[in-house]
Amino acid sequence: MQAFYSDHFVLPLPAGHRFPMAKYAMLREVIAQALPSVALVEAPIASDGQLALVHTPDYIESLVSGQISAKAMREIGFPCSEFMVERARRSVGATVAAVRAALHGGVAANLAGGTHHAYADKGGGFCVFNDVAVAARLAQSEWQRQHRQPLKVAVIDLDVHQGNGTAHIFQNDDSVFTLSLHGDKNFPFRKEASDLDVALPDGCQDADYLVALELALLELSQRFEPGLVLYLAGADPYAGDRLGRLALTPDGLEARDRRVFDWCWQRRTPVAFVMAGGYGKQIEETVQIQRRTFCVALSYAQRWGSD
Repeated sequence: MQAFYSDHFVLPLPAGHRFPMAKYAMLREVIAQALPSVALVEAPIASDGQLALVHTPDYIESLVSGQISAKAMREIGFPCSEFMVERARRSVGATVAAVRAALHGGVAANLAGGTHHAYADKGGGFCVFNDVAVAARLAQSEWQRQHRQPLKVAVIDLDVHQGNGTAHIFQNDDSVFTLSLHGDKNFPFRKEASDLDVALPDGCQDADYLVALELALLELSQRFEPGLVLYLAGADPYAGDRLGRLALTPDGLEARDRRVFDWCWQRRTPVAFVMAGGYGKQIEETVQIQRRTFCVALSYAQRWGSD
């Protein structure tokens, strides 16, 4: 199983910034030590042309030139710099590469990604470019050229925060199905309409979450038949997450991951997964939750390899 990383391209942050930038390198180190069967590959950089499949030329240019407004940068939540743009491009490139690898081999990953609060014309919530949306659009274009038929894509977003940017980008698009399970009272406070939204109450625990996921996957299977799944495996529904407000255990999150990968495997649908959010009070807890996601994914990748 291939997994693409971009943690060499670090965005310098001010002291006390709440975004846990260190988690990406920590996760890569843990995977390299614990899961040697995972092939770790440095992410390519996304081009302007790839970004323009989703993002407006004015928005791309404002970032590349450094002319983006202070207000727009406050909404993103990072200081503007060429390092920020480089890292954002690499994060998109990692998801693009993961999608290509998954379509070839069944399962692949981006060790970062899941920047689902980015709209076509603006960023938000620590999200600059929408990696999942760009990767989905590019995969559809490449698939159409190679196979002369459309590729239907399902986005299964299990980050604790609703994927408002992704939902808005794909509104009224029958070729992409957006599913989001998220905290009802959590950011973003103005939600967009996904194809299927499941809003969960504060304090939601394993059993109720897994029932809600099962019902959501059942509805997805009744309404849509994807040729590719993009899975946002956020670690932030964890009870120990600073920004989550839900109360899942690590075992519950592993059961969640196993159910999503099994749903894809039963249908032999390739799946590219991204790590999305994770803001544990102890950063090591977030990294261990993500490691378990990779363990589950690897077990299904091995099934693909032997099928």
